[in-house]
Amino acid sequence: MKVILVSSIIIAICAGYFAFAGETGQTEKVIKITAKKFEYNPNEIRLKKGVPVVFELTSLDRLHGFNCPELGIHGDINPGKVTRIDLTPQKVGTFVFFCDIYCGEGHENMNGKIIVEE
Repeated sequence: MKVILVSSIIIAICAGYFAFAGETGQTEKVIKITAKKFEYNPNEIRLKKGVPVVFELTSLDRLHGFNCPELGIHGDINPGKVTRIDLTPQKVGTFVFFCDIYCGEGHENMNGKIIVEE
């Protein structure tokens, strides 16, 4: 009985989410980013202003950070886990992101850019 109730609740929540996403026409795009000593892949990301995205970050080796102060996003990337960061960019430009957790010699070169276009 509990399983049926929980299943019904999950289905109702999912149906509501997909109905909402369909009404707004703005479903989020998922961008997978991997981090490893001393790089991100991809290290250049192109986005459209006002279009929601989710970054799914994973580390291949150790704890890293993901920081883009100009877009107000930050997260720690733990090995074996996925870190999700939601973003709907509201301004056009090129914004640098970088690792903000020291990961060894070469850390200072661990960065990339997010390019937001109209």
